Amino acid sequence: MFRSFSNQLAAAAAAGNNANDKKTMREGGSQPGDGVSYGAVLSSIQKHFPETKIGMDALGRADEETAVVVGGVTNMVLEMSKWEGMAGGMAMKTWIDALVSGYARVDRGSHKDAIARGIVKGINQNADISLMTKEFTAKIQIISCLKNLSSRIYSPGSEEARHAEATLSSKLI
Repeated sequence: MFRSFSNQLAAAAAAGNNANDKKTMREGGSQPGDGVSYGAVLSSIQKHFPETKIGMDALGRADEETAVVVGGVTNMVLEMSKWEGMAGGMAMKTWIDALVSGYARVDRGSHKDAIARGIVKGINQNADISLMTKEFTAKIQIISCLKNLSSRIYSPGSEEARHAEATLSSKLI
């Protein structure tokens, strides 16, 4: 994917700087500024989570799409931790902080509860803990960040936070 993109950039640069030439980033004819289509990404995600409704099928189901995105990014960070433990630990802290600050900016209402459920479901059900590093210090840091998330999303000591932490703990055993 990245090799193809870099080849396209190199080909565009080699074509010259003629102001009358239209430069496209891919064969589909799209140009910078046309917007982004997530259709291909959503269909790839659908293969890995076949029971989850996403896209137009999930209209009004913010928790399902949030869970898929949170689980996917969490898996990427866990995979990174396997190769570089401490960098993965720092990336997980950054990711969890971004989730909490993003959640805090959501207005009160029914969507806020759905997004909270999606975040917790993404961590507890869609994240693959087996991707985590075996390095002790980094592993402790990642587990601490993940367990701390539910009490930062829900109020500390609430029933939802305790349930989410217990679910995560059972995955880690």
